Amino acid sequence: MKKLFVIALAAFAVACQDNNKESNEPTFKGSISNVEDSTAIYLSQLGNTGQPQAIDTVMVKDGKFEIDLPKVDFETLNILTLEGGRGNVVFINENEPITATVYKDSLRSSKVEGGKSNQLFNDYVSEIMSLRKEMQKMVEQYQANNPNLRQNPALMQEIQQKQKELQENNTGKFQKMISENPQSLVSALILSDMMNGKSLSNNEFKELFENLDEEVKNSEIGKQLNETIQKASATAVGSKAPEFSAPTPEGEQLALKDALGKITIVDFWASWCKPCRIENPNVVKLYNEYHDKGLNIIGVSLDKNGQKDKWLKAIEDDGLTWQHVSNLQYWQGPVAQLYNVRSIPATFILDENGVIIAKDLRGEALRAKVSEMLD
Repeated sequence: MKKLFVIALAAFAVACQDNNKESNEPTFKGSISNVEDSTAIYLSQLGNTGQPQAIDTVMVKDGKFEIDLPKVDFETLNILTLEGGRGNVVFINENEPITATVYKDSLRSSKVEGGKSNQLFNDYVSEIMSLRKEMQKMVEQYQANNPNLRQNPALMQEIQQKQKELQENNTGKFQKMISENPQSLVSALILSDMMNGKSLSNNEFKELFENLDEEVKNSEIGKQLNETIQKASATAVGSKAPEFSAPTPEGEQLALKDALGKITIVDFWASWCKPCRIENPNVVKLYNEYHDKGLNIIGVSLDKNGQKDKWLKAIEDDGLTWQHVSNLQYWQGPVAQLYNVRSIPATFILDENGVIIAKDLRGEALRAKVSEMLD
């Protein structure tokens, strides 16, 4: 699965210090323990290119550092990294003074205070971490009672259903955060993460986006969100599935139009995706039962360049006897891009005319839909 946009930001390049800042600019004052003097702190900002751009470098002295933040017309997403450190500190520049307690060995756990948007960001991250801990605790409890948990698909489905219920509860909290803070860039970040997790319908995402303030929608993150929503509309239920053609394991081109049955599942997966591999036995059983009645499947793999052998081995090991394609370009694969796939497993269920009639169904929900159409 893909990592959350906000939490998974990588470390970025250094910049030179600018000594000509205006005296009334907001500041970021930080304290950090167990770090030698002259250790560099790097500041980057999400720029117009959609990639963080280096802004400033300061040095730690006596366990403290201070950065003059640039004044901004609207809030920006910023990242602090530490020389020789791993991870980063994410914060919002909202033209307010900021203070932080930075933890050298756990930068992402650093405490940042300053302004309403930074408080909202902290609240959001706390909710995410709480959800992750609760899910991990649940899995550990199941594993304690079932040592061979990974070999028990029914039990894994039970866990996934309970995790889905937890996520749905958090989705309501996140919707409330966005609705109550339409003026904050953080709302766009939350919405971006929710879209990655496919926690709502495209129409619901669109409504949340439309209710954001214009400054948020016109920010770089807002523009990316709008583009993603427009792409998602092209693969919404009721739309004609985008046509594509991609290489088969034998190196030939297979087009979607040539793979259609009465019902067709376009299944995005990869050999490295554990949830995909866990779900595969259920899909195999469904295919074997309904293929003669008109069910076709085309597997679209997001395996990486140079790892065709792993893709082919996974097909053989899991008994996936349907048609397969892959450009072996990971998340950059053109079919995944066309279908706006941002996490896997992802499924699109098409009727005989190639119209999308359902999305992202698994387990019993997928079986029920196929049965409804073919029995």
